[in-house]
Formats: sequence, C-alpha cells, structure tokens
Amino acid sequence: MPHVTPDLTRLYSRSDALALAGLVKKGEVSPSELVETAIAAIEALDPKLNAVVIRHFDLAREAAAAPPSDGLFAGVPFLLKNIGSSWKGTRLDGSIRFRENFVCGDDSEMARRMRASGLIPLGRSNVPENGWCIATEPRLYGPTINPWNEAVTPGGSSGGSAAAVAARLVPLAEASDGGGSIRVPASCCGLLGLKPSRGRIPYGPPDADIWFGCVYFFALTRTVRDSAAFLDATAGNLPGDPYVPPRAESGTWLASLAQKPRRLRIGYTLSSPWGPPFAPQVKAALKDTVALLEAFGHHLEEHRVTADLEKAWIDYNQVNAVEIARDLDAQAEWAGRPLRQDDLMAFNWAQYQRGRSQSATGFSASFAGIRKAGRDIAAELAPYDAFLTPTLTQLPRPVGYWDMNEPDFDAYIARWTDAAFMFAFNISGLPAISVPALLTTERIPVGVQLVGRYGDEATLLRLAAMIENARPWIQNRPGVCVE
Repeated sequence: MPHVTPDLTRLYSRSDALALAGLVKKGEVSPSELVETAIAAIEALDPKLNAVVIRHFDLAREAAAAPPSDGLFAGVPFLLKNIGSSWKGTRLDGSIRFRENFVCGDDSEMARRMRASGLIPLGRSNVPENGWCIATEPRLYGPTINPWNEAVTPGGSSGGSAAAVAARLVPLAEASDGGGSIRVPASCCGLLGLKPSRGRIPYGPPDADIWFGCVYFFALTRTVRDSAAFLDATAGNLPGDPYVPPRAESGTWLASLAQKPRRLRIGYTLSSPWGPPFAPQVKAALKDTVALLEAFGHHLEEHRVTADLEKAWIDYNQVNAVEIARDLDAQAEWAGRPLRQDDLMAFNWAQYQRGRSQSATGFSASFAGIRKAGRDIAAELAPYDAFLTPTLTQLPRPVGYWDMNEPDFDAYIARWTDAAFMFAFNISGLPAISVPALLTTERIPVGVQLVGRYGDEATLLRLAAMIENARPWIQNRPGVCVE
C-alpha cells in the first residue's frame, strides 16, 4: 500500500482535479497514491464533517490498481452523491432507512462517462432524506457540517459533496439539482456549482426523464476549468432523449475558457421575486460583482424579474410531490412491503401523501403552470447574454433551520424564499452557475448566480473564469481542511 507523505498530502490539497490527473499522466504520482491520500483525509476529517456516509475504499483501491485511464481525470478520487448516478457495485440509499441495503446492479450512462474519464469513486456523500431540502440533515446519518462555519448549513441536497470538496477531501464530487441542489451548496461552501442546460446530461438508461427535465446531474468543483472539463467528459445525448440542447460553438468547453467573452449585455436584479429583501451581505456581493463585470467591459443593467415565481413555486411542488410519490412507491416495491409513516421524516411523509392524493386534472393544471412559467422566465431574460442574481437571498441558515420533521407540507415549502432564484432555472431549462463572491466576517461564503441562454454554458464558464482570475477563491481555505 503506498505511503501517504506530508508533501503528497499538501500537493493533493492544493491541486484541482485536472492538475492531479496531469501528475498521473506524467508518472509523477500514481492513482493508488492519490486514492490513499484521499482515504487518509477522509478518515482524519470526516468524523468532524460527516460528509462521506457510504465508503467504498476497497473498490477505489481496486480501480486505482488497474491500468490507468487516458481520460481527462485519470486516477483522480471523487465522491458519488447518495442520490445520484447508478455505479455498479456501490450502495445507494438516498438516506432512506428501508433502502440501506440497495446496491446498484449496473452503471447509468453518467457513471459510464465518469468511469471513462478516469475518476475513481471513494463512496457516496451525505444528502437529506430523499433529497428535497436545501440543508443536509438526514435522520439516518445525521447532519453534515459546513467546513467554513459549523453553525450554518453546508446547503443541500448536495451538502455532503460540497463539504467534502471545500475541505479538500476530494477535488470534485457528484451533485444533482432539482431546485438548487448544486448551486445552493456551492454558495454555502465557497465552490463553483454549474447546473447545465436541460438535456445536456442524459438520464439513461434507467430513466428517459426525471421531473420533466427539471432535475440536472453534474458536479461541484473548486475551479472553473474542472467544471468545464467535467462537462466535456459527461455531456451528450442518447438516442431518443426528450431534450437536446444546442451547442453554442464548436470545440470543447475547456478550450473555450481561453476565449475572452465579447462585450456582453448582462442583466441583474436587486429585488426578491417574493419574500424578504436580500440580506445586506448578499446585496453587497451582488453589487460588487456588478462592478467587477462592468470593469471587464460588459454592459450591466438592472431588471426586476416580473414572472410570477411564487405561483410557479407552488405548482412545482405539486408536480414534484406526485413524481416523488411514484418514486417512493417503486422503492417500496423493491423493499417488498408497503411504505409506512415511520419510514420517512414528517415532511417527506406529508409530501408523499400530497402526491398520492392529487387528481389527474390537478396534476395537469400544475404541470401546465410550470411549463408556462418556464417559458415566461426564458422570454423575460432573452434580451440578456447573461443574468445575475443571488444564489440564496439570505445567508446560509443555522443548522436545524430546515428541519424536515415539519409535518405541514404547505408551511414548509412556503419558507423556501431564500432559494427563490433557484427553481426558476430548473423549470425553464436555462443553464446557471453559482460563483463564490464574498466571505463574510464570520467566514461564511456567499455566492452569486449567473444565468445563460439555453445551450450556452460556454458564456457562463468564461464569465466565471474571468471572476476567478480576478479574485481567485481557491486561495481561501476553510477552518476544517486538509493541510
């Protein structure tokens, strides 16, 4: 077994995924050395963070010992999300107790592409029970700690992935997003979080569609170039996919980072679509980013979003409740028994009951509502090359604020005004990226969101790269971090 040295640990914690893969390809470090370094980091720090709840170290060691891949991320350790890709031989339970023994029997297409890129999974990251929360505090595994400030949430549902990447346990980790679950944890943990365009990453072969194209799979990273390379490694449609986004230009997303964006027309908002006004630190982060983008030579103009996002949020949750109830019934069928109330936390049980109680016409009306709202959002932002919003309208909430023991479905979702700018781009299909913008005096990260035209991740990545070059957030290190 390779010996983990302080020098290797230091190199590992200060390198992004592409840098580590470059060292592997040059023969300066082996995949086994990287895997052992990552395992040592997890064993040292995860008792504090609680980010890695399912461990597959033996599988990782076996993969690291195999002939090296020639993929973009050859030999790089990473984490799967515990609501994520089906990777053969790994456990996947979604933090639901009755699924604890479920093991994936095959690879999804996303897993095949990650495997082909050379990534080596060490296990799965913590998620809220069944995922529908912007904190990560499941009953099954307990809360994940934010490595920047343990008093506040690391976000959800990809909170375990975000905490692990921010603390340098791994350079990148899988994430998914049905209402902000890539972007919210990115903001809470000072990371980059890209939600691609609808259809950019395939669902197959297990699924043809998830939530009518409103769920997105990707990763959390510390650098823009890692996100661009991950998009190159995983994007592309399967035959018969229901959504096929255009490619804005030829070539790779990674190569496109070298191209300076032309002068862009960028809209921004300083107003909440509903709910309380932005927290002062959030507003400061937005204004600071506006000034930076203007200094780059772009044209910025303020615009208040007029689409009825509050109604769309209610419709979205009605649709999701039905989709989640259908999925839970399928899981109960796998378990071989009906779902019981004590199988789920109170909110999830209430959501399940709401989904099962809806009429077909009620579901159809809600679905029509989100489709219209998605079109309205896209049409309203069409004049802009990019649009700037907060990621969260408030600072990350204290641990326990998003307690899923709330039994009142409507009351719980009504509190989600912090994420008012998240789901809008799930239902519209537009790409969106959360970029680190500010670190408060309490060492709490604040992110801002850039939204692009459908299919135009390239512009967002180039803008994010400009911000990264001007204010390199990778130099910031949380209190809980691999040295």
